[in-house]
Amino acid sequence: MSLLVTGSIAIDTVKTPHGVSEECLGGSAVYFAMAASFFGPVRFVGAVGADCPFDFEKLFAGRNVDLAGLEIRRNSKTFRWHGTYHENMDDRTTDYLELNVLAEHPPKIPQSFKDTEFVFLANTTPRLQIELLEQLTQPKFVGADTMNHWIEGHAGDLKNLLKKIDCLIINEDEGRLLGRDYNPIKAAQNIIDMGVSVLIIKKGESGSMTYSKHKELFLLPAYPAAEVKDPTGAGDSFAGGLMGYLAETGRTDFATLKKAVAYGTVVASFAIADFSLNGLMAINRADIDSRLRTLRDLTQF
Repeated sequence: MSLLVTGSIAIDTVKTPHGVSEECLGGSAVYFAMAASFFGPVRFVGAVGADCPFDFEKLFAGRNVDLAGLEIRRNSKTFRWHGTYHENMDDRTTDYLELNVLAEHPPKIPQSFKDTEFVFLANTTPRLQIELLEQLTQPKFVGADTMNHWIEGHAGDLKNLLKKIDCLIINEDEGRLLGRDYNPIKAAQNIIDMGVSVLIIKKGESGSMTYSKHKELFLLPAYPAAEVKDPTGAGDSFAGGLMGYLAETGRTDFATLKKAVAYGTVVASFAIADFSLNGLMAINRADIDSRLRTLRDLTQF
């Protein structure tokens, strides 16, 4: 089934204990689309400025990513982010940030995309996420991401968004903040009560927790990756693998969601193995399926 992502496209400079990657391609929509393309076609919606140096046609060549929703705004500049990861690779400092095109109006959904069945609204203001969602006709399953800044400063819009989507994917700190409880199960139930059917909480090297409105619970550890060079985009790659598998199957029951979470976990483990998109561009679907089998073997008893 059809899958659409809308989110950021970035020019990143990333420093980690393993090196520096300057002026590299990043952004939530880019990582998501690359990850999801292993499972099926992806409809890409995002905006860049005239200063963007990347060739997206070449980047996604052979990957069935439809770029009809990519806007190049001649009088704008591309979103830029500089970040430093510290020794444990979980702690990150934002050194520099320019919103640029992200502070403008959202991109338009092409007419040919409006019938999309599976949709992911990557991290941006909840108001913009709602505006983008309202451009679609009748999606079957909508996932979204958010962050602490929107939880604290845009609570009204965020609560409105949660009534319009099916699945929220956030990290552990965001879950505690939004759910107003340190206990993960209580926080998860509080978020479910806000309107979503499924909550997925990413716990970094501790894996993830999936919780449904029917109080179904699934815990999965992270894949034990030997190489962690750059965690940038890990969460978006996780979401891309997850949503990509759901769109591939056309199903959203809890058993399918559990396998989708496992696929997302595996795809993210490849993304962190190198800077920018290099980790994802070096693999194919057979590599992903092989690592999924390994993860299944490691978690059975």
